Amino acid sequence: MDFPMASSQPDVRKEALVALTAQFVKQGHPPSYAQHMATASIFQADLELRNAQFSRLIAWLKEFHADVYPEALEIAEAVRQEFEKRVTGEF
Repeated sequence: MDFPMASSQPDVRKEALVALTAQFVKQGHPPSYAQHMATASIFQADLELRNAQFSRLIAWLKEFHADVYPEALEIAEAVRQEFEKRVTGEF
């Protein structure tokens, strides 16, 4: 699910990409390589944030909604397996 940002808000991701790319260029990396490095850094930070959010949600379910906690784990595992199949090409 994607939630569009209000048009008056700056796109922080684009600003971060530009600023981080500039920093890598300042460090002497070629611009095209610097942009890839910046993209990877931002992507990694986003993955870590999503992992933290998911972990917190699962812990909350376990504590406050123990009745749905096992099913939530099953869904999470099914998603992981589905993702692995897509990544490895095992459809």
